[in-house]
Amino acid sequence: MVEYLRAFLMARLAWSRINTLMLVSGAFGVFRRAEVVAVGGFTKGSMGEDMDLVIKLHRHMMDTKRKYRIQFIPEPVCWTEAPESLRVLARQRTRWQRGALECFFRYRSMLFNPRYGRVGFLGFGHILIVDVLGPISEVLGYVLIPAFWLLGILSTEYLLAFTSLVFTYGVCVSVCSLVLEEAELQRFPRARDLAVLTAVAVIENFGYRQLNNFWRVKGWWQYLRADQSWGEMTRTGLTGPKK
Repeated sequence: MVEYLRAFLMARLAWSRINTLMLVSGAFGVFRRAEVVAVGGFTKGSMGEDMDLVIKLHRHMMDTKRKYRIQFIPEPVCWTEAPESLRVLARQRTRWQRGALECFFRYRSMLFNPRYGRVGFLGFGHILIVDVLGPISEVLGYVLIPAFWLLGILSTEYLLAFTSLVFTYGVCVSVCSLVLEEAELQRFPRARDLAVLTAVAVIENFGYRQLNNFWRVKGWWQYLRADQSWGEMTRTGLTGPKK
């Protein structure tokens, strides 16, 4: 829940504001049929079909020099199933990583291309930093920073300051997402729910985030091996809250 709020109420609203949104999640997307047909619909066999379609729409509208908007709207209520186990979650995250890499390299000619304006510079630049370089650099950081400290290359003061900055920033973004949700949508009627989510926003930085990055690096490896498997996504059904 914290991940969804952070992505939807912070990142995608911000990218929408400057018309540089690169992903409308498949479960939540509504598009004009004529434009989807014009770009050839979903790309067959794509691991990231939702991102792929959005990028194709950006490219098509810019190539034809037409005014357009691709926007995220937070008010509609949509239901989607989140993974119920770590095994299924791992398959989902490695697939997402493969999808992001697939889309980046398929449309790499748009990267920093003045023809595509903010989409080429900011949108694709963000994918490059967060999805292409991010998992590898962060996992390397988990190994190298403690190693440099043990070897005396990195001072203890710098290590503590840098670690505090990274984790504080992550917690602030998550908590601000909760504050924005409560101020605008108020979908959590009980104070206890907000308290639990706030605690999770802190705890997720110690273990869960690192696990996610491990899965993303695994997705990188699968992409290099041209692994196109979808993996079994076990569904339990939307049966309401568990007692």
